[in-house]
Amino acid sequence: MKKINRPIGILLFALALVSFIETKRTPHILVYAKTKGFHHKSIAVGLTAIQKLGLENNFAVDTTTDSSYFVPKTLKKYAAVVFLSTTGNVLTDEQQAAFEQYIRSGHGFVGVHAATDTEYDWPWYNQLVGAYFQSHPKQQEAMLQVVNNNHMATQHLPRSWKRFDEWYNFKSIQPGLNTLITIDEKSYTGGTNGEVHPMAWYHDFDGGRSFYTALGHTDESYSDPLFLKHLLGGIIYAMNP
Repeated sequence: MKKINRPIGILLFALALVSFIETKRTPHILVYAKTKGFHHKSIAVGLTAIQKLGLENNFAVDTTTDSSYFVPKTLKKYAAVVFLSTTGNVLTDEQQAAFEQYIRSGHGFVGVHAATDTEYDWPWYNQLVGAYFQSHPKQQEAMLQVVNNNHMATQHLPRSWKRFDEWYNFKSIQPGLNTLITIDEKSYTGGTNGEVHPMAWYHDFDGGRSFYTALGHTDESYSDPLFLKHLLGGIIYAMNP
């Protein structure tokens, strides 16, 4: 067997060590996009956009539609888990228990758009995500109001933000949510939540952190700098205890 020159061997070892250390330092997130109901075609561009956010902001992004990731050994690798327009029942009872333990261990959750159209028979998830989807009118332009611009997900946004998207109405809205953005129901047709109609929020929950944004139905959302920075802020919040 050919021997490696000692200086070269030391260099290779040093490079491997640096690579190992950097891997340990770089936070990882998991983006979960399984659907058992309606499948949003914007999921594809959303996955690509979040991977790009990771490259630009020093976090690694794994993406999957495979629920077998939801076991303790795998979940512990991730600083946060993103549910990207998931729909329906996407986890088994055992996987739900593993995810509950993951959050209780101090990790983070990000829900995007149809994450509220998910797991209607799991009360703990209702508390985590903050609300359940009830209905939506046709896609249209509406006026959003940023009611808290001190959060990293909203500090870059205008106080009044006009945009086109699919606007959710919610049921089972949980108490104690920190609302970031509301929608003015007088600015569009089809709103049913009244004067205070939340569109994005965050809260500490069960030992971990949760951020949700109802925005992100359209493909165009994932090339909109304002929305991408909003989503990035939510991810960073969820990753950092």
